[in-house]
Amino acid sequence: MADPCEVWFYHLERSGLDQVLPDLLEKTLARNWKALVRSRLPERLEHLDSWLWSYRDDSFLPHGEADEPHAAAQPVLLTTGMDNPNHADVVFLLDGADAGVLDGFVRCIVLFDGRDEAALATARAQWGAIKKQGLPVSYWRQLARGWEKQA
Repeated sequence: MADPCEVWFYHLERSGLDQVLPDLLEKTLARNWKALVRSRLPERLEHLDSWLWSYRDDSFLPHGEADEPHAAAQPVLLTTGMDNPNHADVVFLLDGADAGVLDGFVRCIVLFDGRDEAALATARAQWGAIKKQGLPVSYWRQLARGWEKQA
């Protein structure tokens, strides 16, 4: 039997999603893993679709949207859906997106804005729901330089 999906909560306090997500996606791809980026907000995915091509002058992240041709072949797939068409190893949850069934994923990364009370409340509810499933959960807090595992 496969190991259970590890769920990591990233509490964004010093940087926004636009700064943090590309770095985490680069680390995911460096491990030869595929990524699924799930949001409840289509406008977030529309923004990310542009941003991931231009976030750095010397690099871009190859990606596509779930409703485009060849979605299954994308190393990074942006979606509002609950399926996993690119057979991703890691699912990134944005904007309070539902984790759904995490079978088949190696890791689930929940990113939330620590300056937004509604986002904090949603993350707390997600933490509780995932803990009830018996999955290994950890909490990462953003420091001045890098991340520190807090729980």
